[in-house]
Amino acid sequence: MKLPRKTLEKKLFKSGYRLIYAVDEVGMGCLAGPVVVCVVAFTKKFFAKRHRHLEYLRDSKLLSSYQREEYARKLVLDKNIKYQLAFAYPKTIDNINIYNAARATMLRAINKLRIKHYELKKQSAIRSTQSDNKSIVLVDGRTKIKTLNMEQLAIVKGDRKIFAIACASIIAKVHRDKMMVRYAKKYPGYGLEKHKGYGTKYHQTKLIELGPSAIHRKSFAPVAKLL
Repeated sequence: MKLPRKTLEKKLFKSGYRLIYAVDEVGMGCLAGPVVVCVVAFTKKFFAKRHRHLEYLRDSKLLSSYQREEYARKLVLDKNIKYQLAFAYPKTIDNINIYNAARATMLRAINKLRIKHYELKKQSAIRSTQSDNKSIVLVDGRTKIKTLNMEQLAIVKGDRKIFAIACASIIAKVHRDKMMVRYAKKYPGYGLEKHKGYGTKYHQTKLIELGPSAIHRKSFAPVAKLL
């Protein structure tokens, strides 16, 4: 089993960066529910430690639900990282398409977290602009985030290769899964608590029987053909 490495992050900190932001999204291929984006900001102090309790952390898709929840719990308790969640709901996805919705949500999440860091730096009497100029965003995927005025690296399969991005994927996945369990109570019968909105055979069968709910993505073919 190949685990994501910390080599890139350590190299970036060694070259003078003060903060590394890593961003990933979950739920892109689902027929129902939102896309959830998580951005995590890491300090140099985080990567100065070994973190034995995170030793086998990897892409959220390669972990069991229990493993994801345990890693997410440990990550959010760590004082040397900050994170921010943001959401693209079905109406937005249908209006501007899934790719644009996910990228706009990434932009929003990063900007929210940057504002929080500015506040922290001001309290410490350190100029926020100085810190932000030494920041970089690691983006999972082939393309950078348009209109984001920060240095970026787009990394294909970043959630499998880069430790920081894998962390973002885990927090996002755990949060989205909990959202879908809550949605299952509001929209019963589809099995959302089991498949989390993905287009399984069971989900598509129930979709035909019950018709689309308010959280189904009407622009996605299996849903659109039922309208």
